[in-house]
Amino acid sequence: MAEKRLFDILDLYLEKYPNQDTALARKAAGKWIKYSIQEYVETTNNISYALMKLGITKDDKVGIICGNRPEWNMLDMAIMQIGAVTVPIYPTINKEDYNYIINDCKVKLIVLEGTGVLQKIESVKGSCPSLEMVYALGTKCDYPSFEELVEIGKSNPNPEELKTIKDSIDEKNCATIIYTSGTTGNPKGVMLSHYNIMSQLHNLKQTPSPWSKKAFSFLPICHAYERMLVFLYQYLGMSVYYAESLATIATDLKEVQPTMMSAVPRLLEKIYLKVKETGKKNKGIKRAIFFWALNLAERYKIDPSNRTWMYNQKLKIADALVYKKIRQNLGAENFDIVVSGAASIQPNIASFFSAIKMPIFEGYGMTECSPVIAVSCRLPHGREIGTVGFALPGVEVKIAENKEIICRGHNVMMGYYNHPELTREVIDEDGWLHTGDLGEINEYGQVRITGRLKNLFKTSLGKYINPDVIEGKFSESGFIENIVVLGENQKYAGAIIIPDFAFLKTWCQKHEIKYTTPQEMILNPDVKKRYAEEIKKINQNFGDTEKIKRYELIADEWSVTNGFLTPTLKVKRNVVKDVYKDLINKMYKDND
Repeated sequence: MAEKRLFDILDLYLEKYPNQDTALARKAAGKWIKYSIQEYVETTNNISYALMKLGITKDDKVGIICGNRPEWNMLDMAIMQIGAVTVPIYPTINKEDYNYIINDCKVKLIVLEGTGVLQKIESVKGSCPSLEMVYALGTKCDYPSFEELVEIGKSNPNPEELKTIKDSIDEKNCATIIYTSGTTGNPKGVMLSHYNIMSQLHNLKQTPSPWSKKAFSFLPICHAYERMLVFLYQYLGMSVYYAESLATIATDLKEVQPTMMSAVPRLLEKIYLKVKETGKKNKGIKRAIFFWALNLAERYKIDPSNRTWMYNQKLKIADALVYKKIRQNLGAENFDIVVSGAASIQPNIASFFSAIKMPIFEGYGMTECSPVIAVSCRLPHGREIGTVGFALPGVEVKIAENKEIICRGHNVMMGYYNHPELTREVIDEDGWLHTGDLGEINEYGQVRITGRLKNLFKTSLGKYINPDVIEGKFSESGFIENIVVLGENQKYAGAIIIPDFAFLKTWCQKHEIKYTTPQEMILNPDVKKRYAEEIKKINQNFGDTEKIKRYELIADEWSVTNGFLTPTLKVKRNVVKDVYKDLINKMYKDND
């Protein structure tokens, strides 16, 4: 393996794909701005020269706080190839977390984007003695700009010293510290070495097909999952296109026509429900054909041996009549892989996308594991709906006595920065990292995730409930945007539910119910009756102790920005319990 450090990817890229005219691209003001591999490398080196001139040396920490854009990659590579450590920080966190992170790892220089981030950094800068320099990217302010940083490098080229520094960097050196967005306590800084992440790339390079050459990215690149994939795209010489925003994904996809992207289950669920709602607008035979094809897709089996000849013939007809048009509408006419991660995807939705030729590959991992532990692959039994495939080569996975998934191997982090005691809590003396996830391994060696250990709770009747399974089923409903299942030490399971108000508005129009505001609609008798019917219907999937007996509809919005969701759109259960504790207490008290 000639490529041992992450910045070695650039030399490989130049050598193998010198004619790549679009290595990185972003959309701004409706136009795609593209960077060739030569422009990418040249700007990266100029940033390295600038950082060297500014006194950034080996092991210094440099923060990046901005959205997905080519400059992110240039900064990342430039920092690492002078032996400094990249500290990616979410633009959406609060000022207290910024203050903690900057001081915890002593960030020396930050490049930021956006006036909101700027204001937060301004408010904490005085209490962060290590922070000497701030540069702004695409944001007019009193701080020097990203372009000025590049100009410093252009005026002070030092290729010989840069080469000497690069040659001195060992693969086991720390490349990045990624702070986890934990639901409790302060964020923890996960130290990952070049070796940790490069091992992932070497073991994932066979996952995309050789013809897959165009990647689309919209999940936060500061998250370990998306960042590793973007490294993989570069390692394989693929063009990386960044979405202009979450709101423009549909338009951007149609323009880019990518062959690969990552997603989280919640987004795929939303796309599926939107497709379903579009189909309901059809009339007569057209509507009947659509739902016949939809039902066929939801029964799709990945392994060809599990599909009959007759099913495959029906699939061809459905593709010609329905699926092809769905792909065209989604901008997904040439997909090789959609990698779904961060949470479990419902089987019918994974089947649907795979059937319409947007093959779902499920991955599983955590930041502390660089981040992949297991992922679907093209080997026999390597991809099956409901599992996350095999453990990566070189990664051992086993199930502990308490059903927790534990693993060890090249993917396990160096440790938590500054907190060896916290490291010892998750990595035992034999090197096994305790994930906190519940799971099982089937007869083929495929890993299946069944929930989070810390989410399990026991009712007052002594029955254990796994809320992840229940929430997953309820999330299939178009009426439900988010749900948190509760009931620890109570007689029964209850839930806090946020309706999907866009879906609800359509339903109201169809049933000639005047739609006003979310706050008023959750009190509307017809709406309440419809939700009661929906809860009753979905409850049929569960045993008596798991059924949702009481629930509250709320009209609030949960987002990454207001702290209710993680960057991969998972609900922060503890935040919900804390914010709505009075409502939860009332829900159980009123129904005792």
